[in-house]
Amino acid sequence: MAWFKRKDKGIQTSTEEKKDTPKGLWYKSPTGKIVDTKELEQNFYVSPEDGYHVRIGSKEYFQILFDNNEFKELDATLESKDPLKFEDTKKYPERLKAAQDKTNLKDAIRCAVGKSKGKDLVIACMDFAFIGGSMGSVVGEKIVRAADYSLKHNIPFMIISKSGGARMMEAALSLMQLAKTSVKLAQLAEAGIPYISLCTDPTTGGTTASFAMLGDINIAEPGALIGFAGPRVVKDTTGKELPEGFQTSEFLLEHGFLDFISQRKELKNKINQYIDLITNQPLRA
Repeated sequence: MAWFKRKDKGIQTSTEEKKDTPKGLWYKSPTGKIVDTKELEQNFYVSPEDGYHVRIGSKEYFQILFDNNEFKELDATLESKDPLKFEDTKKYPERLKAAQDKTNLKDAIRCAVGKSKGKDLVIACMDFAFIGGSMGSVVGEKIVRAADYSLKHNIPFMIISKSGGARMMEAALSLMQLAKTSVKLAQLAEAGIPYISLCTDPTTGGTTASFAMLGDINIAEPGALIGFAGPRVVKDTTGKELPEGFQTSEFLLEHGFLDFISQRKELKNKINQYIDLITNQPLRA
């Protein structure tokens, strides 16, 4: 049984021959559950261990909602400028460039049109990875242009919100987007074109105060943080203890601010089901 005995002392593998475990093989949810990333992707980026909905971006939502992940992106090259010459720890153009290089996105939203369960749908999806999904001039402009496309072609419109609020580097120009997008959504309503709003984690600030809560149907993913100011600010302002689950999608549903909460795997079916009901069309299987 000589093969049980260590012939040489210590580890003999040279540094060059050592192999590191590749990054991204596992995902750890906030509740401590460990999930294989491939299994997570196949489960619509929802932890099968505890149902936690992992934050995803426009790439993943388009993959989930558009048939065969086929779509045409709208206004893909639109970029923010620096009209206020804003500078904090960085100049705004430098911050934009860093965010673009890191995320491979032009700004915090992407808009596209494609088939969803066989029928056309326009989707504007925010990306939290780009400066916290902050709403600046480009976000507002792309939403308006996407809504115009819906109006012109009589196609249902959907916005997926995931945002920390208005972008401070554009100050009042960011705040103007609240009114700008709200007016355009009112035009959709007048034309009888369905608008579906999906709130994901997190949906806060000016986004919540405008287009995120103006849907013909307002829906959310489980456990999403949805509110205007953060819980700490609300608590300090009111001087009161906040209820359990305050500002979660479940809390908002209970208090009448949402129409329903949808698991991500059911999202495509639910959205198209409600579009069919709103437009008085036969329900798609």
